Amino acid sequence: MLTVILKLLARLPLLVLHATGVVLGWCAWMLDRRYRERLADNLHQAGLVSNRRDYNLLLHKSIAEQGKGALELLAAWGRQSDDVTALVHGCEGWEHAEAALAAKRPIIFVTPHLGGFDVAGRYVSSRLPYPLTAMYRPPKLRWLEPLMQAGRMRDNGRTAPATASGVRILMKALKSGEATVILPDQAPGAGEGIWADFFGKPAYTMTLLPRLASATNAAVLFFFAERLPWGRGFRVRIFPMEGEFSGDRQHDADSLNHNVERLIRLAPTQYLWSYNRYKHPAGAPLPGESEAATDTP
Repeated sequence: MLTVILKLLARLPLLVLHATGVVLGWCAWMLDRRYRERLADNLHQAGLVSNRRDYNLLLHKSIAEQGKGALELLAAWGRQSDDVTALVHGCEGWEHAEAALAAKRPIIFVTPHLGGFDVAGRYVSSRLPYPLTAMYRPPKLRWLEPLMQAGRMRDNGRTAPATASGVRILMKALKSGEATVILPDQAPGAGEGIWADFFGKPAYTMTLLPRLASATNAAVLFFFAERLPWGRGFRVRIFPMEGEFSGDRQHDADSLNHNVERLIRLAPTQYLWSYNRYKHPAGAPLPGESEAATDTP
């Protein structure tokens, strides 16, 4: 019954979902102290502006965009595939995907928690000639997982859990010449990452992505769906990776975070600043301590 209700809500115009999301975003800000402090601290840490007035403006817009992002997931998961892709009005950089397809190289699409990331994944999937496998972690609200999985596992969409078995699924897809989607700003578990600066502060950063890229000679493309104002939809933007992975864990983690930062700076209010990006995973070393690599694909 709950799934039916959520799917009915998904049919609401995007403008209505976004307007409701703005209200919910501000409610979360006022009612949840931990959420409020984390969002404000992470945004301040980024150092995107140089004065208090501009910071407050950025903060207020970010609060609203956080709420929009939560409600638009209903549309991304609950609408028909064609209706989701119809929300995208323009794509910048698809020629980079076409070049990889022409060269018969597998593709790792990389999208942080920025803009409409589920809309972006559905759009990219609709344009590929083969399945797109996305790595995921179950949502904290477990009752959302069936809706999320139904929204992602359709047409060319596949999913792989963020576990050892999921890594094997990704590797198999890439070695078959297909494509995957990875969110690079999720904090990995102990032994699966390394500390690297993210907006000037150490963040435990996955080493899986560069290892997959090196093992499969995959093209690495960073992308996101930029949210347009007034519920007008999204614009997908795709960029080739700046620099290359070298096989050195520290260099590759630094390079990954640099590319993620580059994307976020294009639409800073649409990043999920409330995410606990700087958490210390249980069992992981403290920043500056050494750690053995354990995440061999």
